[in-house]
Amino acid sequence: MKGAGWPFAIALVVATGPSASAQVTSSAGLPTIGRVHYDGGGDWYANPSSLPNLLQAIAERSPLRVSPRPADVRLTEPDLADYPFLYITGHGNISLSDREVVALREYLRAGGFLHVDDNYGLDSSFRREIRRVFPDAELTDVPLSHPVYRILYRFPDGLPKIHEHDGLPARGLGIFLDGRLALFYSYQSDLGDGWEDPEVHNDPPEVREQAIRMGVNLFLFALSSATPR
Repeated sequence: MKGAGWPFAIALVVATGPSASAQVTSSAGLPTIGRVHYDGGGDWYANPSSLPNLLQAIAERSPLRVSPRPADVRLTEPDLADYPFLYITGHGNISLSDREVVALREYLRAGGFLHVDDNYGLDSSFRREIRRVFPDAELTDVPLSHPVYRILYRFPDGLPKIHEHDGLPARGLGIFLDGRLALFYSYQSDLGDGWEDPEVHNDPPEVREQAIRMGVNLFLFALSSATPR
């Protein structure tokens, strides 16, 4: 990943806390979130206000300067490595081409980070496709002691529950590559719904706050673990 200054910026976030006023960026430009445009029929574009709201929160709550706009990206784009944080969401089927499978595998192995946010209905197809990307890797529960749950905001009980669907607890699952959390899967949570404009789902402010805080943690962790290129 480009941007050798990002881990330094995250260290400053942790040292100064969410009220810091300093602004830090890398010489490579302002980092942002790459929303993955996938095929298969699923609504990859779901929750249109979620990522702009999350980026605004990151800018307000950390010393990082970030782009106010996410980018829609294909996994086969040549500049994929410029995005330290990729995001996949939706309610329906996801289908990756063979080229996309290879590109995602290479991106993650090179130090990139992917957050998959099940918006209810993506689970079965995501698990099928990620097995193609890493046939020998298992989705496992991310330990509660992991930095993703405490890099800025503390979540001693793990992933927050935003919306109810099947009566199951929210689970933060991950794939670790050489000990590094490369993929975080928010399951039975609906984090992205909590990032949307308040009037979209009418979630209580305290629920939205938990969703935003977890999203900020995810982004900061992604930058802190990015491998400079």
